[in-house]
Amino acid sequence: MLANQKGGVGKTTTAINLGTALAAIGERVLVIDLDPQGNATTGLGIPREDRKVSAYEVLTGEVALGAAVRETSVPRLSILPANVDLVGLEARILARPDRAVCLKAALCGFIGEQANAPEENRFTYCLLDCPPSLNLLTINALAAAHSVVVPLQCEFFALEGLSQLLTTVEEVKNTLNPGLSIHGIVLTMFDSRNTLASQVEADVRGFMGQMVYETVIPRNVRVSEAPSHGKPVLLYDLKCSGAQAYLKLAAEVIQRERRDAAPAPPSTETAEALSAIDT
Repeated sequence: MLANQKGGVGKTTTAINLGTALAAIGERVLVIDLDPQGNATTGLGIPREDRKVSAYEVLTGEVALGAAVRETSVPRLSILPANVDLVGLEARILARPDRAVCLKAALCGFIGEQANAPEENRFTYCLLDCPPSLNLLTINALAAAHSVVVPLQCEFFALEGLSQLLTTVEEVKNTLNPGLSIHGIVLTMFDSRNTLASQVEADVRGFMGQMVYETVIPRNVRVSEAPSHGKPVLLYDLKCSGAQAYLKLAAEVIQRERRDAAPAPPSTETAEALSAIDT
């Protein structure tokens, strides 16, 4: 999932373009739009009149997730659309004891369906685009996700609120989702001409260490223009610096996934025992 309670940090832009980049290098990706503004849905070319079935119906249990998924113009990239109905979701489900795990339940059912689908039709990545607040929609995403990608804008207040998000992740991990982790922090809107941006990058890397991705997303006008055309920047202008950065980020995400999935090296005691067996 992609989360940051601070708005304007490039969260939805990252969801759209990271998803497109993952699809471009062979993954099959589902983007779930959980923001009532529906910007990810718009950015992937789904018009508002075609969102009659959305994440709202899925989270209320009226429609199965698989029935609401829409294909996009990007090969191997699909989306669960969002619309303004999500504004009323909290009032609709607040009294339910399972209000924090509605998305998790929907995803579990969808995963069961996927197990019976042909291998070439199975999704390998699911990206959850959250609203810029720590509300019930974001809590649902945290309860359902394996890990969190945090977009962080290279500006003076970059670290403001990050500690709150990390605290929330830890609380959800202790209560709703023991497997939840921070996948990484991606620095966005980086302007190499701005001394402050370089200082912010140094501060964030010094504070968060290896949690920060090596790839930095530059401030790029083509990235900003692409959503108005209903396209990810990789379709709008593949050669621009922003598109190339998202391709590098996708490769780094996959590399981290493989690293984390690799078996841990044996302990000293285990290594000594194996050595004794070999001899």
